Amino acid sequence: MLPDLHLHNLAARLYPLRRSLTGDGVRATLAVLAERLPSLEQHEVPTGTPVLDWTVPDEWNWKAAWVADAEGRRVVDATEHGLHLVGYSVPVRQRMTWAELKPHLHTLPDQSDAIPYRTAYYAQTWGFCLRHRTVLDLDARGDEAEYEVVIDATRGPGALTYGEVVLPGETEETVLISAHVCHPMLANDNLSGLVVAAALAEQLAARAQRCYTYRFVWAPGTVGAITWLARNEAVVPTIRHGLILANLGDAGGFTYKQSRLGTFGQTPAEIDRAVAVALRDAGEALDVRPFIPYGYDERQYGSPGFNLPVGCLTRTPYGEYPEYHTSADDLDFISEAQLQGALARLTDVIDILEANRRLINLHPYGEPQLGRRRLYRALGGLPDAPLQQQAMLWVLNLSATPGAPEDGFDLLAVAERSGLPFRTLAAAADLLERHDLVA
Repeated sequence: MLPDLHLHNLAARLYPLRRSLTGDGVRATLAVLAERLPSLEQHEVPTGTPVLDWTVPDEWNWKAAWVADAEGRRVVDATEHGLHLVGYSVPVRQRMTWAELKPHLHTLPDQSDAIPYRTAYYAQTWGFCLRHRTVLDLDARGDEAEYEVVIDATRGPGALTYGEVVLPGETEETVLISAHVCHPMLANDNLSGLVVAAALAEQLAARAQRCYTYRFVWAPGTVGAITWLARNEAVVPTIRHGLILANLGDAGGFTYKQSRLGTFGQTPAEIDRAVAVALRDAGEALDVRPFIPYGYDERQYGSPGFNLPVGCLTRTPYGEYPEYHTSADDLDFISEAQLQGALARLTDVIDILEANRRLINLHPYGEPQLGRRRLYRALGGLPDAPLQQQAMLWVLNLSATPGAPEDGFDLLAVAERSGLPFRTLAAAADLLERHDLVA
């Protein structure tokens, strides 16, 4: 947990900022995270920069946007709720009839009190999102009713902004943690991933030792991840494990989308196995789904040319809860307990990655005499001594022989096959190493 700061409070502070694919809202969001993560670096990539098969788009910012009736009353005002304005709307200032205005309005007829989230990133257009009941009220005034439409926005040359924290480890082999930073006023499908990633980064920064190097990336969806990949060709080969974080604050259980490498590879990806074991050991139900080439930015990191082992951890997946991409995905929809629960499970996953290793059994012919080495006595005061004894035997039996190290199993595999907690097996392996029974 971030010191002196609840994750929900951090989400509440970020909630009103005007995030989009680019712009000052993204910069402001990263600046808030940087208060807790001093090593966070903001990267600015100019509009028009080629990034793989894409080009960095124009920057977009808005100051005000509204629709006013003939009496000057604002029937829609984006300062009331940021989702009222279609993202990347071009500037507008004109009067028009209801019949002319209506094609530019978006609602959810089956959720009359919710404002939808809509964008027009790559189209020269504009629009507003309304509660459906508001449109019904305005419709009753007739097609000839007149309205003033104002969108005070800029859309032109600027930059795409993303944030990055790098925590060096004992090796350059890297764990990548990524969250999208482009959705305004959506608490679960945006802020939950941002704040949990920030909390995990701060926890790891405080560790005295890290085996892996950790890279945290906060970037706008799709083109942001593509931009990061284009600018980090030297880093990409070092990535051994990765996770996309999103939708971690709602009341649902955990869902894990496997990496492309884990779904289609000849051997399961270690990150996929680590998530499954971590959730199992915590007694949490986990809905595991195979990789598919749509969703969040796991599809960019897992595109065939990169094929990185990057999975996606959520609670309720995108599009599977009615509040998704609506104003109902607000701060009341996420809870501190669910955010902290996600952080705890991610910490478990990291602990497994850090401790996982293959071992060689230095006494593979017959079972070593553990009593003579006082290993049983070493466990005597532990409440889970029988479990620890089982763990030692499992580790010894599934470790490799000195002449065939490739025939052994890593500790994750021992946990999978034995059903014992990974933490227990890792402790047993440490004890066996100290007594020169495994190496």
